[in-house]
Order: sequence, then C-alpha cells, then structure tokens
Amino acid sequence: MTQLRKMMLEELERRNYSQSTVRAYVRTIRDLARYFNRPPDQLGPDQLRQYQAYLFRECKLAASTVNQRTAALRFFFVATLKKAWTIAETPYPRKTFRLPKILSVEQVSKLIDAAPTRFYRIVLMALYATGLRRAELAHLKVTDIDRERMVIHVKGGKGRKDRDVMLSPKLLDELQSYLGGLRKEPELWLFPGNRWHTGEMPITTKVVWSACRQAATRAGLGDEIHPHTLRHCFATHLLESGADLRTIQLLLGHRDLEETTLYLHLSNARMSATASPLDKLKLAAFLAQDGE
Repeated sequence: MTQLRKMMLEELERRNYSQSTVRAYVRTIRDLARYFNRPPDQLGPDQLRQYQAYLFRECKLAASTVNQRTAALRFFFVATLKKAWTIAETPYPRKTFRLPKILSVEQVSKLIDAAPTRFYRIVLMALYATGLRRAELAHLKVTDIDRERMVIHVKGGKGRKDRDVMLSPKLLDELQSYLGGLRKEPELWLFPGNRWHTGEMPITTKVVWSACRQAATRAGLGDEIHPHTLRHCFATHLLESGADLRTIQLLLGHRDLEETTLYLHLSNARMSATASPLDKLKLAAFLAQDGE
C-alpha cells in the first residue's frame, strides 16, 4: 500500500464513510493515475479537466456517475493532499432528469412469475414488497425479520441509517417456505451465498441483479428492468393506492421529501384523474371552408 493510499484511507475512515463509498473513491483515484500514468499527487486542474472529459467522451458515463467521480477527486485533493479546490476549475456536471420506467401491477406479476428459480422468485417478491435497495436486500439478517410486529428492520441502509418497512404476510409465507426447504437453515444471513445457500457470506448484489434481468427477459419486458425498477414500482403503486408521500419517504429511507416527490410524476392514477385544461374550453364546431 502506497503512502498516498494509506493517507486517503485514513481520512475516509476518520469521517466514517461507508465501505462502498471508500471503494468507489479509491477506485477513482487509481483510475486517474492509470489514465495519466503518473502519481495522482502530481496532477493538477488541467489533468482533472481532461479526465472529466474522458469519462463523458470515452467511458460514456452518466452525469450522476461523473459527479460521484468528481466528489472522489475533490476529497483526494482537499482532504488528503490539503490542496485548494474551486468549482469553477472542476465543476460538477449538470444531471439529466429522466423519469424511470414503471411497470403496471400486472407486469410486476408477470415479472415475478417469470423467475427461473424459486430463489429468484423470492428475491423479486422481496424487492417489490419492501422497496429495498439491492444491497439492503442482500444484507438482510434472519433477525431482521420481526414476525411479532410484522416489520423488517433495515440496518445500515444508504447514509448508514436504520429504518423499518412493512412485512407482507404473503412474503412471510414465501420466506418460511423457502427457509424450510434449504439444506441448512440460515443462522445469520437471510439469503446466504453459494449454490445451496449455505455460505457464511450473504449473496452479492450481482445475484439480485441477475434475478431481475433473467426474469425480465423471460417475461419479455425489455432490457430496462433492474432491481431499482421494483423499488420505483413499490413507491408508485403505494401512492396510487392512497399512501401519503411522508409515509413513502420513510419507507424508502429518503433524506429529503423532495426526492420522494418524483413519484407524483410517475403515478398514472393521478395523471388520469387530472383533466387537461383543453377539456374545459367551449369551442365552436369547425366549419370547413371551400377547398379544404
């Protein structure tokens, strides 16, 4: 381990950054050094500008991903190297706002029914029933399932925040059936890794991704379906069923209610119930002129 890497890790640890953020930041600085084939502490604003352009032009990364990389660069130069940093020289790219794809209730049923294995079916049901992020789902523990209160405890979610979400009776029945069918009943992780689900480590997020992608392909739902799609469906369908935004915010673990207002744009029920102003106009019938 180089001295620079050691210093950066110490600064990240002092600020109690999550392990996923630590890995992402270290990976960004390593990539920066490889791109220029020079130690990162020898680089300056000109190289950072070139690197940002490279991420867009050649890597084809989204603005949100480049923003994360830019945050890693800023941390390295400001917190680790103690150098000056100006937004003018290394700006954060503007994000493009796109509405996510939402499945209808019937399409969600079709997706779950298309799961190629029983385990994948359980994973998809859990994603839709709880609105969890895939990392949160993968790291659920057996003790997180609270049968008495019918809630699931989500510990150390995004931003290292704990929260509770509802435990669907239908999901609980499926989970009990799944657990009872394993060769060895899990002692720690709700979804243990390896082929027989008896490993000492939980499944990876790639397993959750694969469950969603394979089911989407089999169901003929296209290439745009991923685990986060079911999180969006969870929130949108709750809103359409009458849940208020504050409740949905708490269930999703959003820090700001503004994040949750996205689902107002996605609710088909609200859109359908809102009439266009054109419908209120009293227009005279159009009389065609000669030659028209």
